[in-house]
Amino acid sequence: MEAFLLKLLIFLGAATIAVPLARKFKLGSVLGYLIAGIVIGPYGFSLVGEVEDVMHFTEFGVVMMLFLVGLELKPSLLWQMRVPIIGMGGAQVVLSTIVIAVPALFFLSWQESLAIGMILALSSTAIVLQTLQEKDLMKTAGGQSSFAVLLFQDMAVIPILAL
Repeated sequence: MEAFLLKLLIFLGAATIAVPLARKFKLGSVLGYLIAGIVIGPYGFSLVGEVEDVMHFTEFGVVMMLFLVGLELKPSLLWQMRVPIIGMGGAQVVLSTIVIAVPALFFLSWQESLAIGMILALSSTAIVLQTLQEKDLMKTAGGQSSFAVLLFQDMAVIPILAL
């Protein structure tokens, strides 16, 4: 239990220092968290050496952030955005998969190329939404379009994993 609390203190301390510094240099809090992780991780000062322990903290953080985003999301907004979600989101996933998978065919089998194309067609909803909210871009047309694409990507994960 003491080891857990010590790691928690290290994570919180690193984030408390790195995030304000990153914001001061106009880098955003997400980059601050990444820098903090690099500094305290096994390839930095090795304050936290077990990568599996770090994964538990990061998964919890992402779940909490997505939960907060879900609290703000209204079903009526989703229904209004159904055309951009399916249209722009679908086009982004399909076109990105093709653009990435076709050149990979020269080096890999079609199954491996398709898998790599589908994986790299997705982006991190947690990071992009945090950045959009920090820069107050969620209410803009570009922010809404980005949000629509992210929602489609999140829904596309299930069929991609099944495939």
